[in-house]
Amino acid sequence: MVNGEDLAYEMIFSQADDSIDEFCTKLGGRPVWLEEPQWPLCWRHERPMGFIGQFRLPGRQIRMAYLFMDDASESSFQPEGGENALIVQPGRIPSFLETADVACGESLVSELMVDLEEVEQSESLRWRSYLLGTPTWWQFEEYPKGGPWTFFFQLRNETDMYGPLFAGSGVGYGFLSADEQEGRFLWQC
Repeated sequence: MVNGEDLAYEMIFSQADDSIDEFCTKLGGRPVWLEEPQWPLCWRHERPMGFIGQFRLPGRQIRMAYLFMDDASESSFQPEGGENALIVQPGRIPSFLETADVACGESLVSELMVDLEEVEQSESLRWRSYLLGTPTWWQFEEYPKGGPWTFFFQLRNETDMYGPLFAGSGVGYGFLSADEQEGRFLWQC
């Protein structure tokens, strides 16, 4: 299990001087694929989704989760709507997604380095981006269906660092299946 109830890591963003090509947590740029590329396709628009970021899973073994979303969709907030994707490597592709063997595509945000700062889980994290801990819901508790799902990260729309995501003022939530082989993502505003 990746989750520690009272331990969280706040994401501190800074502009990248060069392209980041490491297996680390970052936003934007190009995904650094751990295995063969698995770029998800939006079911509604039948085109590749935009890349938001990659997140390293805790542990000694290198494991990655890659976040994508269709930026032209009004229903990309749904965890199984086929308009956003959290792809885990190594892992399995959720049954509701189609992917393409494409290494790079559109990035929805400028490339940003992410430093992680250990913090205590508290209500003050509601307005921040962080890994692990427990979610601080923007509206109401909303775990993906068909669980159990473990909270992995919260990504707040940081308009001063990157463009408007999640309806311009929302918060996104990433989850991992109990066996950590699949991801789900949803957002609230």
